[in-house]
Amino acid sequence: MPAQWRESVVEYIRSQARPIDKFGHQPRLYALARTIADGLDYDDDVVFAAAWLHDLGVFVGHRPEDPAELARWDHVPYTVARAGELLPLWGFPLEKLQAVTEVIQTHQPKDFPLRLEAVILRDADILEQLGAVGALRALVKVGRDTRYPTFTSVLSVMKDAVELLPGMLRLSSSKHLVVDRVEALQSFIAAAEAESGDLLY
Repeated sequence: MPAQWRESVVEYIRSQARPIDKFGHQPRLYALARTIADGLDYDDDVVFAAAWLHDLGVFVGHRPEDPAELARWDHVPYTVARAGELLPLWGFPLEKLQAVTEVIQTHQPKDFPLRLEAVILRDADILEQLGAVGALRALVKVGRDTRYPTFTSVLSVMKDAVELLPGMLRLSSSKHLVVDRVEALQSFIAAAEAESGDLLY
């Protein structure tokens, strides 16, 4: 039976994830983290809490509304602070709180985490940016995220993902899983360019 605090985390994220499609990232990320961590000696409570809360600061209502402020926004400090406030209220083990904040602080591809739980989550988050799911997550931002006004702008992000992200993975299980995801995203990019010619916009 799952700890009560886990149910509180899930229900909170379900209520806060806006746009609503952002909710799916959390359960997929946790499931993916468990898959790549199979056989490793890690703390699942820490991975669960960090996986579900790590993107709180990118949800509408938690990030700035002003476009200029949003362009400068770093969601990680906000998320770390809110996780530190919320988890104790839900009964999360206090002795694990620092580990959760460390995992959230180092979950992005640019980071180099030292804690195993952070390596697991970062690898899982990288995998979520590739494959068919990575394409869906990127495309849904077109026109609603100021960074991606056109299909062309988001396609360049996908190309960078294929080029750079696989080499950032740390765990052998992640490197095994990335192969099919890279092939899927490469195929999508190639098809989009072939079908659109110079007219993608």
